[in-house]
Amino acid sequence: MSQQDVVTLQKNFSIRGQLDFIQDSSGLVVARIVNQHAQASIALQGAHIMTFQPTGEHPVIWLSPAAKLVAGKSIRGGVPICWPWFGAHATNSSFSGHGFARTVMWQVVGSEALPDGSTRIIFELPQSSIPAAQWPYSCRARNIVTVGKTLTVELVTENTGNTAFEIGEALHTYFAISDVGNMRISGLENCVYLDKVGAPQSRTQQGKIAITSEVDRIYIDTVADCVIEDSGFKRRIRIAKQGSRSTVVWNPWTEKAAKMGDFGSDTGYRGMVCVESANAANNVVSVAPGTTHALRVVYSTAAL
Repeated sequence: MSQQDVVTLQKNFSIRGQLDFIQDSSGLVVARIVNQHAQASIALQGAHIMTFQPTGEHPVIWLSPAAKLVAGKSIRGGVPICWPWFGAHATNSSFSGHGFARTVMWQVVGSEALPDGSTRIIFELPQSSIPAAQWPYSCRARNIVTVGKTLTVELVTENTGNTAFEIGEALHTYFAISDVGNMRISGLENCVYLDKVGAPQSRTQQGKIAITSEVDRIYIDTVADCVIEDSGFKRRIRIAKQGSRSTVVWNPWTEKAAKMGDFGSDTGYRGMVCVESANAANNVVSVAPGTTHALRVVYSTAAL
């Protein structure tokens, strides 16, 4: 499905002094939010939050300086939406990893200036953007983004058909940090995780998470808040989630980042860490006909 044009978006959804729409040099349309609390940018392709920076602070969301907006390709950094499966497809390896939602066009269906000065924008994945061969179910998916002192993201899946289905999902959020060596992640102590580096195996987290090599872990059966403690930026980033029973922690480290080729430099991976609020592995969600599932996350900062 083609994307909405800038003129129509400006007419129907722009908010004077808060929200407007531009067409990137690549041709893709981006929503820009600047309000009294923060600034953010969101690509209509994938309803993909690219940036979020509270006023007077370091960016919270990391976007690779080498990120490219290309039709049908995922963007390196930001908040990719993994949906309706996480990782490889369960039965067909030819389908895109992490699902199709992050590389197809979403529509803007609503916007609102909130009383506290925050800005809300609502994206919907139209049925025409869903490849029927990959997802033969009737459903509606929305991504509701609220930009204020905090960043709130709500991924809502509604089963509009007569057949139950299972979804795997994640907000694959890349966080901006001073350096991976200055960072620890708390909130997952004593949790069991599936370690996906090398031969997959189950382990238990001992203490806070420190990253000194490639990390790719699915922490299962956890609803806890996570906190990124960054001594370099002297701040905490809190990830507070609802409707999620998995947390994924990822950093590709040197060799894998180099192979990906879009991290901006040989050391680009050191300025980011992914802490993903998810329903993955044995935490996939069954959505019955006529029901709705919501994955909601609030990202906030505080001094360390």
